[in-house]
Parts: sequence; C-alpha cells; structure tokens
Amino acid sequence: MGYKSDIEIAQSVKPQHILTIAERAGVEQKYIEQYGNYKAKIDLSILKESDRKYGKLVLVTAITPTPAGEGKTTTTIGLADGLKRIGKNVIVALREPSLGPVFGVKGGAAGGGYAQVIPMEDINLHFTGDFHAIGAANNLLAAMIDNHIYQGNALNIDPRKITWKRCVDMNDRQLRFVVDGLGGKVNGVPREDGYDITVASEIMAVLCLATSITDLKEKIKNIIIGYTYDDKPVTAGDIKAHGAMTALLKDAIKPNLVQTLEGTPAFVHGGPFANIAHGCNSVMATKLALKLGDYAITEAGFGADLGAEKFLDIKCRKANLKPSAVVIVATIRALKMHGGLPKTELNNENLDALEKGLPNLLRHVNNIKNVYKLPSVVAVNRFPTDTDQEIQLVIEKCKELGVKVVLSTVWADGGKGGEELAKEVVKLCEQDNDFTFSYDEQDSIEQKIEKITTKIYGGDGVIFSDEAKKQLKVLEGLGFSNLPVCVAKTQYSFSDDMTKLGAPENFKITVRSLKISAGAGFIVVLTGNIMTMPGLPKVPAAEKIDVDQNGVISGLF
Repeated sequence: MGYKSDIEIAQSVKPQHILTIAERAGVEQKYIEQYGNYKAKIDLSILKESDRKYGKLVLVTAITPTPAGEGKTTTTIGLADGLKRIGKNVIVALREPSLGPVFGVKGGAAGGGYAQVIPMEDINLHFTGDFHAIGAANNLLAAMIDNHIYQGNALNIDPRKITWKRCVDMNDRQLRFVVDGLGGKVNGVPREDGYDITVASEIMAVLCLATSITDLKEKIKNIIIGYTYDDKPVTAGDIKAHGAMTALLKDAIKPNLVQTLEGTPAFVHGGPFANIAHGCNSVMATKLALKLGDYAITEAGFGADLGAEKFLDIKCRKANLKPSAVVIVATIRALKMHGGLPKTELNNENLDALEKGLPNLLRHVNNIKNVYKLPSVVAVNRFPTDTDQEIQLVIEKCKELGVKVVLSTVWADGGKGGEELAKEVVKLCEQDNDFTFSYDEQDSIEQKIEKITTKIYGGDGVIFSDEAKKQLKVLEGLGFSNLPVCVAKTQYSFSDDMTKLGAPENFKITVRSLKISAGAGFIVVLTGNIMTMPGLPKVPAAEKIDVDQNGVISGLF
C-alpha cells in the first residue's frame, strides 16, 4: 500500500466551518472577519476586551536541519492535537509559508501526514493576502524613495547609499543585483539596486513584532532606507511613506484563524525566514493564542541555534513573553546524517553514525537547559526504519543531561501519536523556570555577537571584516548599541560553514557586514555567504504542481 501524499490526506478531511473553530477557541462572532468558510481574520480589539489570563507558552524547535527532514511543524501541530485529545484547551500559532520555497526546494509549511493545518493549499499559496500586502508596502516605499530623488532630492539622499531593496515573494536569483532607472531622464535616476524575497523584508519583521496598528506605524516610520551625502540616516518617516504603508497593512496585521486536521484552532500569521531574519510568527498571533488557550504551542524556524535563539533573545525580550517549556525535535535519520552517513544509507541501523551525530542534539539541549534555563523535552519524530537500539541510545545520552526523550508518531497517527509528548509538556509547564537571555541589552554589539557565538554555537570567537568594523562604529555612533542582534547564518551548521555538520568545535564566525533594522528594532549580522534572495533548484517543486478542471490542486507535496 503506497503512502498518501500530504495534499491527498489534507483533501480527504472535510474541514469544519471556521465559525465552529472560532467558537471552540472562545472567539465571539463580533471579532471574526471571514475569508470564505474555512479562514478568518480576528480583530485585534479582542486582546484588550478579553479578561482571560494568558496561558502557558510552549516553543517547538529542532536540531540543525538536514536534507533528511526533521518535522518541526508536523510535531508542533501533532502536539497541539495531542493536548486537545487529553482534554486541554490549546491553540497552535505557526508561521505562514513563503511562495518561494513552496515552488523551490523546501516545500510547504503546513505540517505533514496526519498532522497538518488546513486548507493547506490556501495556506501554502495566497492565503489571506498578507504577504502580498507586505510586498506592496515594501515596494511603495522603494517607489517613493526613487521618486523623491527624481523630483529634486530635497533630503539629499545619496543614491549609492540606499539600503532599501525592492522585494518579490519568489526565489529569483536573477533579481539579486539589478541596475534600474535606465532609459533617459524621464525614466528615473540610474542606480544599482536589488531584490530581497518578501520574507526577508524588514516590513515582515516589523509586522511580526508590532503590538498594535499604532505601534506598526511607529516602527515603519523609524525604518532607515539609506543615508545622505553626509552620512545622516534617512527614514521612511522622512519620505512620508509610513501612513500609506500602514494603510496597506491594516488587515495583514490581524492574525489568521484556521484549523488542524483534527479541528484544533490554529493561528497562521507572518513568516520571516530564520536564517536571514528572526523566524517567528507574529507577536499578535502568539499573544492571541496565549489569551484564548491554556496552552499556546508555537514554533521557530530552522534549528534551535537560529529560530529558538531569535525567539528567545529577540521576540520574548521585545514582547515580554516567558516560555514555560521547550520541545526539541530530532529524527534518528537526521542525526545519522550529522554523523556523516549519506542520505542513501539512512534506512539501515548504524549506531556508530548515530553516536557521532548525537552531539548536535546534545548541544541544542544543553543550550536550552543551561543557557536559557528552560524546562525541555526531546521529541524523536519516529520513522518506521528507526530501530529500538538506536532510540535507546538517544534516550541514554539525553538522560545524562537530565532531559527526557519522548517518541512522537504524529505524522502517521495524528494527535494520538502526540499524546505522550503532550503529557510530558503539561508536566514541564508546571515547573518554575529562571528563563534567562543569552546576552544583555547593555552588552556592546560585539559582545552580543560573541556571546551568541560562544554560548549557543559553540565557537571560539568572531572575526569582523573591515567593512563590518566600519559599520560597527557607525551603528554605535547612531546610538543603536542597545538593540538585540539578529544573526543571518546558514541553517545547516552551528558554524557559518554549511559543510560542518554535527557539533563542530574550534571555529570562528566571520561577520561580513552589519545592517540596521531600526523599524524592527534589531541589528542584522550577516555571516558567511547568506543570500537574502534564494534561487530555484535544478528541478523546482513548481514543475510537479498542477490543477484539474474542477480547480483541485495536486503535486503540492
């Protein structure tokens, strides 16, 4: 019997009406803005008007990703369904997928198997139009900047020092570097330019960190778009673009309500990448999940060195959130890859490769437990090829660190396969914790980057390029030293070299350049050769996607 694809499973389940899901989540009809029968936006006034106390916040993170797959979103959804099955009031809060990876190599981000959020086709494609609104706001600002220069440049902007890029939500390497404004005087001022993918836009980060529409407008106003000929920063507020940009985002800031295959309420809202941005869903969706549920389950992108670090050091710090527990997802297959086994040999038992790969998991576990001081559990996303001996080895190694391992079979069994994990999470949430950040706001920019490198990545130190050293001085001079740092780094290694698997030691991180996201309120630290505009692979996933005469989509995973 062949396995059903994710989309076949999703299409075999009849979704419940969104008003039924809203009622289950405790949302009154006056706060609901329906987008058809299975999607809705929730009005933000509910946060002020509800007198419910916040529930417990649970973060799901993972080991360093490999091509073998870890199943973090699948586990997040399965855990929420598991909690619902054991009688808990639970809401899940996830990120929205970007179109680029959906058509590229990574695939969608709506979970998998019997642990998915639906309607998965909508969520993975246009959904409620949030990303289109973010792209429009980003590009309105770009158009207004170049128009300002064309119309006489009253602000004295140096076209060579414009840092604001245009964006499109597609993997399109052709657009990384462009020259625009060509074709003579009437067609603008020629300059070098470039595109980011929409999820890398500062507007995405701003939307995900905003706490209200007024706060959103204020953050947009503060965005630095470039510098004058005498190196003074120019903001979106100086361009007078912030009001119109916020108008484009007035609906996009409202969290989207959908459901899991088992009818658990789910907020899917916002989605910056975790390797080039802060990688968490919106503060508004997380707070709404905390306000409505006794348990709010959320995830952060890629491995714990990226997503969890940014969730804890940036999002929790800015939104004043305190997690109650952390789930670290691992697969035996991925750990064997970290131990040097090729993808073709992962189905065979290999305790030697597993033992060599385990330090990756153990470093992530140690970081959560001993740096951030949070209660945690390891969820092993079980595959049919995993042997009892392999699982026993993982259990023993985690036990040495005082962390329990729970097997999860949510991909195959849905919420039922997440019940044991759910019970352990409930237990962890009852413990007191001394949640601590990995660095202090008062630390210098250099100290912050060094602390993340040594405490979280396990490196020896940081090398700053000459360009980065110059930018450090500029940022300090502009008074930005007290902001958190958002490290843009490969997701495939603790180091900035994607080929160093497992838990590498004796390495330094090289900081190529620094960029201020003054609207979002953090400093982006670019390491290695991180791209803010991905490209498509040799065979893009788009080649397999189709739609029939009834409008039914196929090939979307």
